[in-house]
Amino acid sequence: MKDKNLPNDYNSLSLEELTNEANRMIADLESQEDLENSKEKYSELLKLNNIIEKKFQISVKNLSQKTKENILKLKLKKNDPKKIK
Repeated sequence: MKDKNLPNDYNSLSLEELTNEANRMIADLESQEDLENSKEKYSELLKLNNIIEKKFQISVKNLSQKTKENILKLKLKKNDPKKIK
């Protein structure tokens, strides 16, 4: 399930919006009586889940990097001899 197979509008949505869309799809699937017709919807839900996972991983990576940078700045500030206490 590659990202290129997914609608472009999914890529522009936030994690919260994607989660809301996934919840809507789940509710729709749960209300289906004929499982044969829900195969395509389930497949799309799996693709959406992959997008959510990737966006989450990117967000975690960015947050981790930003935290490391902030810790480094604090350490440099603490060790700065020019700093007046």
